[in-house]
Amino acid sequence: MSKQQVHPSIVKFKEFVREHPQLIQEVRVGKKSWQEVYEDWYLLGESDKSWEKYKSNQSGSKNESNSESKKDFMSQIFTMIKNVDMNQFQQQISNAGSAISTIQSVISQFQGGNTNNTGQQPTGGNHPFSFRKD
Repeated sequence: MSKQQVHPSIVKFKEFVREHPQLIQEVRVGKKSWQEVYEDWYLLGESDKSWEKYKSNQSGSKNESNSESKKDFMSQIFTMIKNVDMNQFQQQISNAGSAISTIQSVISQFQGGNTNNTGQQPTGGNHPFSFRKD
C-alpha cells in the first residue's frame, strides 16, 4: 500500500507515536501492544493527560531511558537467577569439570607423556602389529 491509500487516522497515529517515543519503548518491552496503544489513542485523544509521561524530554529522556534500561536488564538478570535450579547447575559444573579432565588426559597422551601405560610392551620391534604363524 502506498501512503496515499493509508487511512488518515493511521497517519495521525504514526505522527503521534513519533512525538511520544516512550510509547515505542513500552511496546518493545512488552508492557503494551500496538493495538492497545491505538485504541487508547483513538478513545482518549491526543490531548489527554495520560500521554504526558510518554513525551520526549530531550535532556532527561536519555538519562531516564539509560537508567530504565539498566533497571530492566538487572531485573531480567535477577529473574534468571531466581529461576535457576541449583542442583542442575551443580551437575552441569561437575560434568564440565570431568570433560575438562578427560580432555587434559587425552592431550597429555598425544604429547608423549604417556608414561602411565598399562605396562604392555609392543612385541616384534618396530612393528605395531604382532603376527603369529598358525
